[in-house]
Amino acid sequence: MIMKRPNHRVFDYTPRYYNPETDVKEKRKKKLGFRYARKSKYRKKSPVIAVIILIAVILFYMKLRGMF
Repeated sequence: MIMKRPNHRVFDYTPRYYNPETDVKEKRKKKLGFRYARKSKYRKKSPVIAVIILIAVILFYMKLRGMF
């Protein structure tokens, strides 16, 4: 042969820590979607929107009462 054939690359990787029990649990949690539901449930809301709505309600109330 004229050209040299490429060899397969060999990787020698040993993971630092692997626990098969937790791997199965994590796969089950990911499949059921527990992590994502928990994040969306406890999402913080901005208090700026609540303050703006409160001010608008107060101004509307004052307009109806004739104070404005």
